[in-house]
Amino acid sequence: MERRDKRIWLCLAHMSGNEMKYVKDAFDTNWVVPLGPNVNGFEEDLQRFVDSSDPNSSQPESPVHCPLSFDEEQGCPLTINGCPKRPHSVVALSSGTAAVHLALIACGVKAGDEVIVQSFTFCASSHPVTYLGATPIFVDSERDSWNMDPDILEEAIRDRISKTGHKPKAIIPVALYGMPYRIDKIMEIASRYNIPVIEDAAEGLGSRWNGRVLGTFGKYGVLSFNGNKMITTSGGGALICPDKAARDEIMWYATQARDAYPYYQHSAIGYNYRLSNICAGIGRGQMTVLNDHIAHHQKLAALYEQLFKDVHGIKFHKNPDERFDSNYWLNTITLDPSLKVKGEKYAYKKVVTSAIGGAGGVIHTVDNPTTDCQPNNNVEAMRMGLDAFNIEARPLWKPMHKQPIYSDSPAYVSGVAESLFKVGLCLPSGPYVSEDDVHYIVEAVKSLIITE
Repeated sequence: MERRDKRIWLCLAHMSGNEMKYVKDAFDTNWVVPLGPNVNGFEEDLQRFVDSSDPNSSQPESPVHCPLSFDEEQGCPLTINGCPKRPHSVVALSSGTAAVHLALIACGVKAGDEVIVQSFTFCASSHPVTYLGATPIFVDSERDSWNMDPDILEEAIRDRISKTGHKPKAIIPVALYGMPYRIDKIMEIASRYNIPVIEDAAEGLGSRWNGRVLGTFGKYGVLSFNGNKMITTSGGGALICPDKAARDEIMWYATQARDAYPYYQHSAIGYNYRLSNICAGIGRGQMTVLNDHIAHHQKLAALYEQLFKDVHGIKFHKNPDERFDSNYWLNTITLDPSLKVKGEKYAYKKVVTSAIGGAGGVIHTVDNPTTDCQPNNNVEAMRMGLDAFNIEARPLWKPMHKQPIYSDSPAYVSGVAESLFKVGLCLPSGPYVSEDDVHYIVEAVKSLIITE
């Protein structure tokens, strides 16, 4: 197989060329600050997108009686049978992490409270819980979607009530790698216990469940526009709010909680979380290609699935059924533990001394190449082998309940997240990845497998 000079990256957002118009407008009008016309326009663009219906969905738009009872404040648990959708309001913020943080504050989370968080996720889903002095309660995943297991969720709620006398203050499911969670069951359970849901759709911009955009089911929905997401503002995020009143409260906290006086007065602790007008200009340009990006990612996923179909020991992670409509932000595979890969004897032999996969800022060195929870040797050998082909691949997220920082946090686990972490690998999936690249990547994977 011919070696390529170019590096095939895991996932990088692609600029469309439309961004410069909005950025130039910001400079020309001297709006080189947080807030401004681009921020307003970006929020309006996002609001239209999240409230849009799937053009392929046959669900009625007119509000009718929702088949499940639920607290109106929590959002509608279903779109099936024409469950009513409410218009949403969006606040653009400096990051998806900031969006999680402010959503928790809006849900009343305080020191000493507990918040249920999906364990199989990036740390940005759980760290904001600890910012507030609250405790994350980790819940394992179901095997089909890799996301929060509704049965374990309810078990955790009941057990926390039994142990503490109080119910958790919020529930945070995560759209891992863009895959939707079983939001119908999660919302039904949340409604029964009257617990607000904060959807972490940071990786799931444009993903849908039953035709409806993720982030619009719960009380709040989190989006991210980091440099590796479906679209980017270089760094940024947004919070989908249920109405204007909720949006205004989030806006107040995001702008240092300044009261309406001609001088600076603060009646609450606020944060400097607003998105700049420059970054929002980039976002407005990116919105013009969002649907193209989603279509490209989904097209690559279909090709990966096809090419891996007959590769022994490799399984491509795909939508469990027709209700799931992943944006396939990242395409992922699992390797059978019995699969033999070239170079396994070199796995975990050297301490990592520099950032892997462009992880800028990784400067905290370690003195041991292994931990008590890590991918199998064949997965690490595959990652190293692909790197030699100039193909960036990474392990799946290490479950939060196995992170040293959360060793004392309660966790309700079935072993699914840990087992997936041991066998999973993320493959290049960004807009820069071509169909030829996918063929090259799959051939590289096959060449690294040792056949008897």
